[in-house]
Amino acid sequence: MLDLPIIDAHVHLWDLLQFPRPWLDTLPTLNRPFGLTDYQDQTTGLAITGMVFVETDVAASYALLEARWAVSLALSDLRLQGVVAAAPLENGLKVRSYLEALSDLGPLVKGVRRNLQDEKDPDFCLSRNFVQGVRLLTEYGFSFDICIRHDQLPAVTTLVRQCPAVVFVLDHLGKPPIRKGQLDPWCDQLAALAALPNVACKISGLVTEAELRQWQPDDLAPYVAYALAVFGPNRVLFGSDWPVVTLASSYQRWVETLNAFTLHLSLDHRRLLWGENARHWYRLTSVARE
Repeated sequence: MLDLPIIDAHVHLWDLLQFPRPWLDTLPTLNRPFGLTDYQDQTTGLAITGMVFVETDVAASYALLEARWAVSLALSDLRLQGVVAAAPLENGLKVRSYLEALSDLGPLVKGVRRNLQDEKDPDFCLSRNFVQGVRLLTEYGFSFDICIRHDQLPAVTTLVRQCPAVVFVLDHLGKPPIRKGQLDPWCDQLAALAALPNVACKISGLVTEAELRQWQPDDLAPYVAYALAVFGPNRVLFGSDWPVVTLASSYQRWVETLNAFTLHLSLDHRRLLWGENARHWYRLTSVARE
């Protein structure tokens, strides 16, 4: 059992009666409510001291309402210390009013995500409007979560180069082709992104890129080891991707697996991975809110 404090940098929560999420229609095991009580049950025995809520791909017209709802959840659990909200950054400079509305929700909103993984054009994020929208994030102190397929890594690396003042956090190691057992060209592409100092990486979402219920730790090990090597001790964050992780693993098994991968690291390095890097990159505070 892991005996270090944990800040979970990638948590999803949802109540199906509030906002439509069309992507859940084909996933019956996830198409039910997952709330803070469920999360507490699934993390029993682990020292979860903080968590970051990440938007859940609700229908676009409900995205701002979801962010407001997520902020309200922190009133019942002070461990919820950050929110990454959806934002239509492809609207370019016109997204300013939306970002202002997010900012008005208060300091719990730490960043935004425009989910890119379903875009057919790998260069979608390089349009003039999208780049302008991302650059606006610095005015509000927001970071940008990158959710992509591995084939989109080159375009995202170009985006990061064009936005050197923006803080980026790569979700799920860029979803490498674990199911196929392929490391190339993902390795070289991830290294190119990691060479840019304004981007960190979440070690999350890997079990669902493997053979779901058939995966073994050895399937994941080379991807984790490579990410740790190229991003270094200060730019890797633990994330559970709960409850999506439950398609392939219990919360506990994912923690046990990653813990086993990282036992060789120094205590300081492990503290960074399991909590302190999330605190730094998402600018979290453990101070109780009034």
